[in-house]
Amino acid sequence: MVGKGNKPTMLASTPGLAPQPQVTFSGDNGRVTAVLPTGESVEVLLYGATVISWKDKNGDEKLWLSKAAKLDGSKAVRGGIPLVFPVFGTAPDHEQTSKLPQHGFARTSRWEFLGKSTSESTPASSTAADLSVKLDFGLSSAGLDSDAKSKWPYAFNLIYSVTLSRESLTTSLVVSNDDDKPFDVQVLLHTYLRVKDISSVSITGLGSATYIDKVGGVSPPQTQSASELAISGEVDRVYTPKDGASPTEVVPVTVVEGGKTKFTIVRDNLSNVVVWNPWIEKANGLGDFEPKDGYKNMLCIEPGSVSGWQTLEAGDAFEGAQTISFSY
Repeated sequence: MVGKGNKPTMLASTPGLAPQPQVTFSGDNGRVTAVLPTGESVEVLLYGATVISWKDKNGDEKLWLSKAAKLDGSKAVRGGIPLVFPVFGTAPDHEQTSKLPQHGFARTSRWEFLGKSTSESTPASSTAADLSVKLDFGLSSAGLDSDAKSKWPYAFNLIYSVTLSRESLTTSLVVSNDDDKPFDVQVLLHTYLRVKDISSVSITGLGSATYIDKVGGVSPPQTQSASELAISGEVDRVYTPKDGASPTEVVPVTVVEGGKTKFTIVRDNLSNVVVWNPWIEKANGLGDFEPKDGYKNMLCIEPGSVSGWQTLEAGDAFEGAQTISFSY
């Protein structure tokens, strides 16, 4: 575990190899940073296994993080990529998760850093474009605090992987049921993307999708008629995109800004996409949302499995992932 005081502060590359990704730990071992030889970086808090920074080779940040976000483990992080598990929102009518706080406990638990791996490479065949680094984090029922255990008394294991490549970031979660009885879960990757001006942003890939509009209360299912979605006010929708018949026919969600593609999000085994922007009134009401006009510079595109429940029988596992690519 990273929490040991004698943990090295850097995992060095092997002499003689081409430049390799570097992984370092903060002085208090509370966060892990990976940097590619070409300059791209990702930073992950062990609290919640929350990705709080993702930068390209020029140092430009791709994620939005509130200036008032608590990074000391005192509350869930506002911004980055918080992990939602095992419940999305609250579920007072769902017996197994009815006692859990909003979005569950994964984002407010301390995870264990399990290690790093880099892409296979040889000096003769590899280029810098081939390089990537994967950081693995773990959380199990044995590692929960007593309050979370009492509210969700199931034996489970989570493996969360964050893979940094030159022009993409992949985050994947594997949920294993280590209990002798089934349990239900919901999973969501609550990604806060950074944009320059929300008024010039549109979203494609959600045309003809059904959605639940949660602004002002949960509405009956509706259908997205337009091929593009613009943001001109508070948005809080749970979409079920119309993907193809096979798992490989997933329709990407694209964030376009100023007429140019900025981000492309590809889901893997996650059937829903939540689109969220608090806009003026909601942002003003969130104590940890700063600056208050920060809604102009962020957009949440959140792949997940939240419209129903994933029931895992004893010994079963579920895996879901997203890959976010950006364009210069």
